[in-house]
Amino acid sequence: MEDNKFKNYIIFWLSQSVSQLGSSMTSFALIIWAYEQTNSAMTVSLMTFYSYLPYIIVSIFAGAFIDEQKKKTIMLCSDFIAAICSTIVFVLLFLNRLEIMHICMVNFIIGFTNSFQSPAESVAIGLMVPKDRYFKVSGLNSFSNSLLTVAAPMLAAFISSFMGLKGVIMIDLITFVFAFIILLLFIKIPEELNEKTNNKHSVLHGCKEGMAFLFNHKGIWYIIISMASLNFFSRLTYENILSPMILARSGGDTNVLGTISGILGIGGIIGGVIVSTKKIMNNSLKLIYFSAAFSFLFGDLLMGLGQTTFIWCIAAIMASVPIPFISAGQNVIMYNTIPKEMQGRVFAVRNAIQFSTIPIGILLGGFLADYIFEPFMKSGNIVALSLQRLVGSGTGSGMAVMFLCTGILGAATSILWYRNKDIKKLQDINSK
Repeated sequence: MEDNKFKNYIIFWLSQSVSQLGSSMTSFALIIWAYEQTNSAMTVSLMTFYSYLPYIIVSIFAGAFIDEQKKKTIMLCSDFIAAICSTIVFVLLFLNRLEIMHICMVNFIIGFTNSFQSPAESVAIGLMVPKDRYFKVSGLNSFSNSLLTVAAPMLAAFISSFMGLKGVIMIDLITFVFAFIILLLFIKIPEELNEKTNNKHSVLHGCKEGMAFLFNHKGIWYIIISMASLNFFSRLTYENILSPMILARSGGDTNVLGTISGILGIGGIIGGVIVSTKKIMNNSLKLIYFSAAFSFLFGDLLMGLGQTTFIWCIAAIMASVPIPFISAGQNVIMYNTIPKEMQGRVFAVRNAIQFSTIPIGILLGGFLADYIFEPFMKSGNIVALSLQRLVGSGTGSGMAVMFLCTGILGAATSILWYRNKDIKKLQDINSK
């Protein structure tokens, strides 16, 4: 019986991965298109910001709706709306009317639908997968996400070279149809819990219930806050700063940047394979916070100190391999601690809080690089001259110092959160 449930999940995972590949290709191609139109990194940041903003705002209110409705229906509707958005972009592009404003609006709508789809998918996975396979499932998800990081840009560039942006969007729509049919006709998601939770509470009531659960379970609450803080440090550098720093320090060599980006994805694939195939330590908290500390300490520090492709590749491996372990540890604790009938409400609030720091980090990172760290490293200040002995001089050195800062602060924050007494209590619960 459990093997059949897991096979059901594997089909779901494969079909959704195909759909995500199409979406990721379109996102990458649109970023390249937008940058070519404006030659502005801030434009790319704003596009990302508009996708996160509704996701964060709406997620906190979506939980009750998710718990009371069929998860399969929510995912199908979300995918359908996203496909309509891609179609609109295709038509505007075909008519030569596509503008940055249109992409921001589309990203806003997709961010809105994702605020329902993401927690619904998380709950559905918990319903489909046997308890003893949570680690394996988390590893598979990390594997597919990292594979997309490597494959999507390569495929998008390849398809764009002879079919253009229109061709990429067409492939995206084909993958949507494939995943939609598989989910509609072949995926079974247990929905018995709907009858127990189908009380039709207001969205505000559902938000209150999710928040109340977290306030009454401080360990879970602090894990979410800790992930929000680590997301902030991560997005402060990697989201905005990595690409311009590598380009600035490599003389504008896009091949070097492509290599580093690929290695980051490969590291995630390696981590995902290990998590999904090997026996992992029972202490989920160590898995979360020691992995995070390792990623920051060795990944970010080496990325800042490095001045050659070889060192940056090592840094990329150090930074990315631990990420699936962090996700696996958190998922196991969440699924084991939160009652299934509450997971939609709690996951929705979790997403809103945990990801709220990402757009802040994205915008702040660009500001700090352009107006604080880069000018400071060129100022001739005695501290700046001392730092140049570590990271080198010239354009990009200020961004390198930012990586040193996030490496130290991220690692220290990880260890401090691990020592939190309420978080540590969760290990006793999850080891039973």
